[in-house]
Amino acid sequence: MTTTPTAPRSFRERLDGFFEISKRGSTVGGEVRGGLVTFVAMAYIVILNPIILSGSADVTGGELGFAQVAAVTALTAGVMTILFGLVARLPFAFAAGLGINSFLAVSVVGQVTWAEAMGLVVINGLIIVLLAATGLRAMIFNAVPIQLKIAITVGIGLFIAFIGFVDAGFVRSTGAGSPPVGLGIEGSVATVPTAVFVISLLLTGVLVARKIKGALLIGIVASTIIAILAEAVFKVGASNGGENPGGWNLSVPTLPTQVVGVPDLSLLGQVSFGGFERIGVLAALMLVFTLVFTNFFDAMGTMTGLSKEAGVADAKGDFPRLRSALIVEGVGAVAGGATSSSSSTVFIESGAGIGEGARTGLANLVTGALFLLAMFFTPLTQIVPSEVAAAALVIVGTLMMSQIKDIVWTEFSVALPVFLTVVVMPLTYSIANGIGAGFIAWVVLRSLSGKAREISPLLWVVAAGFLVFFARGPIEQLLGVAS
Repeated sequence: MTTTPTAPRSFRERLDGFFEISKRGSTVGGEVRGGLVTFVAMAYIVILNPIILSGSADVTGGELGFAQVAAVTALTAGVMTILFGLVARLPFAFAAGLGINSFLAVSVVGQVTWAEAMGLVVINGLIIVLLAATGLRAMIFNAVPIQLKIAITVGIGLFIAFIGFVDAGFVRSTGAGSPPVGLGIEGSVATVPTAVFVISLLLTGVLVARKIKGALLIGIVASTIIAILAEAVFKVGASNGGENPGGWNLSVPTLPTQVVGVPDLSLLGQVSFGGFERIGVLAALMLVFTLVFTNFFDAMGTMTGLSKEAGVADAKGDFPRLRSALIVEGVGAVAGGATSSSSSTVFIESGAGIGEGARTGLANLVTGALFLLAMFFTPLTQIVPSEVAAAALVIVGTLMMSQIKDIVWTEFSVALPVFLTVVVMPLTYSIANGIGAGFIAWVVLRSLSGKAREISPLLWVVAAGFLVFFARGPIEQLLGVAS
């Protein structure tokens, strides 16, 4: 009996099989568009991360250079995004985590040097890799009840929408005790950047409502053109940290005078583990503990939300290649410390690409490649103002919030922990804080409502850990007194 040899599969078929593009209901075009939209939504990090990190002097007066931080930020984001796409095959892009970089700039480098701070970030990453490789991180992930996982998704949706409103100047601090925030400037949104945000939000919203393919990308491109024209006419300029409240938040939308530049990668490998000697082992361990908790649960919450939004999560909220994804996320922290760009982690703005249709790691290859190109084309990343990207975040937040319908509100021992998870995230500007509040409330309310046997022992341990996390200020003070 003769068998007919099967024809070798084409590159497109192998690509489809590797990333499971058709299986997840996507297309190559949808993945490319999604990857591009994710990059556009995240490109601001190449500007914002240097602003945060280069603006703080360390304990010896040393500072990081803006251009150097911008280069390593783009490099690390590109490499880690591509690595995650190839290993986990999910459309979750990586970049420097905003919570951790702010913590480093505000709290850590006042005690250690920048090199020593990055050494602590590397140790944090190694611990997370170890937890993931041993399966403990996945066990903790699986121990989280589905209602809390849904709440995390909803909370992140509200959180990123709030980020969008703040970045656009639609919501601003009042500078008063009450109310702490308000609408625009003294109740007015009549600034050019905020008006562009509103136009972008409505334009993109109409495109999404009409189910136009590429709605987010079309909205971003069209709104950026509007922003460039608005700046050319009104010349509002940059906000300069609030000195010009009617100005653009991060970047002024103008055509750049320079397009290409050689990246300065001199920060690579500038890491030291001398922080333990400088401030003592206990104090340094407390800083590492804070980094691990923030990194661990921010990433867990973000991946939970994104996997639900992408439709790749199962009934328990788990997603394919969970352990591999968690290991790579830990590697991102190590890479971020080693490049002095701060811990690199999954970015919630990946939801913009998912909203555009991204469902596989192929989108990550597009996003990662664009980040690597951004090292050489940093001026181009400044064209899209944060006010335009902010509109995309609000749209994505709306889509993620829709899962609130799956929460069981009729049982109060579920409702209160879920509610705390959702509202604490935006109110404290931290995914980890929301998860911690929800975990603690879940353990207390469910156990005292006769449901203690349904609670995983791991959840008790994590809730206890969050108690320590929330009380770390007094603990650090006690350690300071003891030393």
